[in-house]
Parts: sequence; C-alpha cells; structure tokens
Amino acid sequence: MFAYIIRRILATIPVVLMVALFVFSLLYIAPGDPAAIIAGDQATPADVARIRASLGLDRPFLVRFFDWFNHVIHGDLGTSIFTNLPVTHMIAQRIEPTVSLMVLTLILSISVAIPMGVIAAWKHGSWIDRLVMLSAVFGFSTPVFVVGYLLAYIFALWLDWLPVQGFVSISHGIIPFLRTLILPSIALGLIYMALIARITRATMLDVLSQDYVRTAKAKGVGQRGVLFVHALKNAAVPIVTVIGIGFAALIGGAVVTESVFAIPGLGRLTVDAILRRDYPVIQGVVLLFSFLYVVINLCVDLLYTLFDPRIRY
Repeated sequence: MFAYIIRRILATIPVVLMVALFVFSLLYIAPGDPAAIIAGDQATPADVARIRASLGLDRPFLVRFFDWFNHVIHGDLGTSIFTNLPVTHMIAQRIEPTVSLMVLTLILSISVAIPMGVIAAWKHGSWIDRLVMLSAVFGFSTPVFVVGYLLAYIFALWLDWLPVQGFVSISHGIIPFLRTLILPSIALGLIYMALIARITRATMLDVLSQDYVRTAKAKGVGQRGVLFVHALKNAAVPIVTVIGIGFAALIGGAVVTESVFAIPGLGRLTVDAILRRDYPVIQGVVLLFSFLYVVINLCVDLLYTLFDPRIRY
C-alpha cells in the first residue's frame, strides 16, 4: 500500500508541470497581441512596447515560463493588470464563497444521490427505479443556468423564501450562510447528483447479482445490511471514481452558478478577468482550479487503498 501511495504521488508531478505549462500558455494562445489588447485602441507603439516589456513578452518563452513557475512555487501568482493588486490577495478575498458552495454541493449531492441509486437498484424495474432514472435524465439534460433561474424564480421571487442573490459568510451565522447557498448548491449539484445516482444504481445492480450477496441473504442478513454493508461497500470503487471525475463539473458549473446568483466567488472573478483580459488573474484562477482537480483525483486514487483489497498491502 505504501509503495502504491508513493507511485501515485510521484505520478502527479509531471501532471502538475504540464498543467502549469498550459496555464502559462493561455497568455499566448489567446488571439491577437496581448500587449496591444491590454493597451487599447488608442495606445501608441511605445505604450504597447512598454506593456510587452512589463509582461516579459520580449523574452524567450521558456525563460518566461520557468521564471513564472519559480514565482508560482513561492506563492506569487503575479499582479492584476487593472487593479494592481496581487492575484493571491484577490483569490483569497473570493475563495470562501466558492469553497463553501462546492463543499455544500458535494455534501448535498453525495447524501442524496447514493441513497437514490441504492434504492433504485433495490427496487429495480419498479416505479421508484423509473422515477430515479427520470430524475437523472432531467439532471443531465438541463443546463445549470436554467435550473438556477427556475429555482430563483420559484423560491426567491414567487414564494419569497430564500434570497435571490449574494453571499453571507459563515461567520455571520450558519442559518444566513445556508440560506444564501441552498439554491446555488441545488442548481450546481443537480447534474452531479444525476451522475452519481446512475453509477450507483448500475454498480449496485451488478453487485446484488453476485453469489456472496445471495449467501448473505441466505444466512438471514437483513435487507439494510445486505444493501449498505455487503453490496455498497463492494460497489464503492466506481462510485468514488465518478465522484472524483465529476468534481470537474462542479468547478466548471461554479462559474455559471456564481454568475446567476451573483455570488462574489472565484467564478465571478474569472468572468470579470476574462471580460477585461486580465491575464495574470485568469492564469492564477485557472491554475488554482487545475491544481485542485489534480489533488482531488489523487485523493480518489489514495481512497482505493481503503476499498480495494488488491492494493491494500
């Protein structure tokens, strides 16, 4: 098990380097001259040349990359072109709403989707199974912004139960905090719930047909014990895998969700930076999201040691 963990950690190093190289290349993949775009239409050639020098665009690509990467590993993501603030400071100001939204969405999705998938497999072919699968199809088919606007109209504008936009920090109380995040979490987590529920159902159907499950039933093990102790434990590996893979959907959906509900998080920061062509901010946020995704997938790989006996020793 220790050797497996070391191999997985070492395997992430080239992935992180490739991600960093891609993020750095965003400045040069974008169409047009970044310096000219930043300078504006009224800029003189001298202004463009000055901006190119400040961005380091007049130096070789690899020299710029390794200089930028050296600053990154020391915690310096650069300075915003428009606000002249450190990118790390801007991210720190916006990270609480995004992390809160994603964590609450993750908890809500897993706590709802896994029992739904288990019940659908247990009641295979019944109206409950069809209802769960219909809900999953709806979750896959409906864009995040459509669900968000629908929830905002019903529960915020029509019923006036929840706020339509904004974010309240948890330091101001758990109830106001949850009130501002419950609608965005449902909108963001719908597709995630659908993905986990479908995988849970399919995996449980396969496990429930195995001989050891029939043996457990023959020994008098109760239905709850068969489902949640024998079957779900052995079906956990693909479920954990899809939870990790689906985390990318949360990262991408957070940008849309924060825009719909006016949450001042990293998603809104990214949209604002793209509209203003603030490349250091774009690079910093994309690098953070990419690194977070790599870490989540590494954690999923390490969780295999708990569920898969073949790599436990």
